[in-house]
Amino acid sequence: MYRKEEQPLPPPEKFELPFEGKLSPNNRWVIMAELIPWDDFEEECAKLFSAEKGAPAKLFRMALGTLIIKEKLGTSDRETIEQIRENPYLQYFIGLNCYQQEPPLESSMLVHFRKRIDGELINKINKKIVKREIDKSDKEVKKKDCLQEKGEKIKNKGKLVLDATCAPADIKYPTDLGILNQARIETERIIDNLYKPLRVKLRKKPRTSRKIARKEYLKVAKKRKVSYQERRKAIGKQLKYLKKNLGNIEDLIQAGASQENLSKRQKNCLETIKKVYEQQQSMWENKTQSVPQRIVSLTQRHIRPIVRGKAGKPIEFGAKLSVSCVDNYVFLDKISWENFNESCHLKEQVEKYKETFGYYPESVHVDKIYRTRENRNWCKERGIRISGPKLGRPPKNVSEEEKKQAHSDECFRNAIEGKFGQAKRRFSLNLVMTKLPETSITSIAITFLVVNLCKLLRQFLSLFLSLFTNNRTEELIKPPFINFDYTLNNFYVLKLIDLSENSWSKVA
Repeated sequence: MYRKEEQPLPPPEKFELPFEGKLSPNNRWVIMAELIPWDDFEEECAKLFSAEKGAPAKLFRMALGTLIIKEKLGTSDRETIEQIRENPYLQYFIGLNCYQQEPPLESSMLVHFRKRIDGELINKINKKIVKREIDKSDKEVKKKDCLQEKGEKIKNKGKLVLDATCAPADIKYPTDLGILNQARIETERIIDNLYKPLRVKLRKKPRTSRKIARKEYLKVAKKRKVSYQERRKAIGKQLKYLKKNLGNIEDLIQAGASQENLSKRQKNCLETIKKVYEQQQSMWENKTQSVPQRIVSLTQRHIRPIVRGKAGKPIEFGAKLSVSCVDNYVFLDKISWENFNESCHLKEQVEKYKETFGYYPESVHVDKIYRTRENRNWCKERGIRISGPKLGRPPKNVSEEEKKQAHSDECFRNAIEGKFGQAKRRFSLNLVMTKLPETSITSIAITFLVVNLCKLLRQFLSLFLSLFTNNRTEELIKPPFINFDYTLNNFYVLKLIDLSENSWSKVA
């Protein structure tokens, strides 16, 4: 059951504290709370629950706010709850009316939050926040509305940057021999659990040869350099041991053993092991190193190897992302656990840009893989300039203007590489710690949402600092003063304050 909070939250000045004082409206968490439209998406989240049955669920602001805090601080689930318990600003951010010393929720609730708030909902929130801020700072919004009323076509405007990256998952580096050894160990544990209720009926326990199999594995795994023949021979032996264990499991089930003795994890693992055996046996017989939908982890069977060709990391294991960047704001357009060609999604990403902002971009900045003949013709029909040289043989003579334009386009495209670096070094995109596919998608989407919120926060703080600076160099020699008119106009253009409500006191 979902129960909406009827009373509006108090402003930060009236947030009740157990000691004297009040919250500062200039705190980063207070400012960030004002940037997120909590109420606009609360009804969509409430549809997931029954209106009458069940205990009241946690509010949408508390769920999303906790996930944002975790990503912003880079802490674990348990540490995030401790930070919220100790910090009144974090409690205000997740929607509490007053400070409380007891933790507002358990750390295990974050898993349910990631399941409840899917990646699509987070992408909608991300787009709405960015679109609202871009529209507020755009001086030509009124002109655009007039053109739409007259029925005239809107010219292309803005620049769109597209690129793809990979979000590696938290798994051990997979090898064929290591996966088979892990599968063999799991089947031995499953045999032990299935045999327990049949001790009286079956006097002899099925032989697994676990000690011999482990010695055969360590004989090769401990070597620094292993030849192809040694590795292939060791894989063949592990395949035989695994086949024997799978046969023993089938015999125990036919003898009366019930799969209810196995945990849910072991049941899922058994199905994965059967698929792994089929793939490894096929590669071993055909002497190949690839197979469709190859499983590289027993616990996270949805993860696939992503061939990137980067220096130091030619292959990564995780989700592949297709991302767009507009005015240094990033959007997650596509995420898949299977490897895909990102150039096939250029049209879809450009159409999403038009759907969000109401017009096509003036130019699209991409790398070489996007510059196909089909994409170029499609962009040309819509008056979109695509960066990079033309296809075919390069011309002998290139003008200085073309060289300057190519250099400018390449420099502008580097902005998205910086966003990838920020998301991977500062936040958790470099190593996704969640295990389930749906929770991993939510965690990745939260990362890009927090990246955009950090940019908006820096933009607000830079304008706030302009209160104490002068916009003219020649006036520095005069006595220091605060140029309120200049700063007030900047805040009003970005809608950080509302003059109609006389809310300047909330900022200054």
